[in-house]
Amino acid sequence: MINKIWGLFILIGIVFTLLFGEVSNLNDTILTSASGGVKMVLELLPILVLWSGLMKIAEKSGVLESISKVFRPLLGKLFPSLKRDSKALGYITSNIVANALGLGSAATPFGLKAMEEMQKENQDKKVASDGMITFLVLNTSGVTIIPTTVIALRLMHGSANPEEIILPAILATLCSSVAGLTLDYFRRRKRK
Repeated sequence: MINKIWGLFILIGIVFTLLFGEVSNLNDTILTSASGGVKMVLELLPILVLWSGLMKIAEKSGVLESISKVFRPLLGKLFPSLKRDSKALGYITSNIVANALGLGSAATPFGLKAMEEMQKENQDKKVASDGMITFLVLNTSGVTIIPTTVIALRLMHGSANPEEIILPAILATLCSSVAGLTLDYFRRRKRK
């Protein structure tokens, strides 16, 4: 579905470019976008590798498990359908920590593992469980304390103060998390 939406955006952009006679801009954009994309990936890659590596070290050393134990009482309230010793809770914690550091790419493997573990505990394999839905809401709206990737992008593009995004990011993601979890809570209550 996303491919169709992006394809539609591209098609609309090309049609408007042709209608307004800006074909030279279209050619320039096509030719420079590819090299700009490669340059951006090469500049972001070291940051993502560093943080992904640190998350892996934290996972192997037991730091994430320790953090998970601290968050278990809160996660128990958010995910009442999961058992207290569920592996999914550890992966959910790891995902939350990675997202809080603004590392969506490093958070993705933890999120996939959390969903996999919750699916094992799910009674109806064809329907997402309440815990899966709550996790999806939390993962999508997750609070970002340090938007590392955004700061790196701002730095890469010459921002005078790339860190000024931190407070707005915290406020925006906090509001989205509270709103999403509130709606999820009412959805669960209505379902019961």
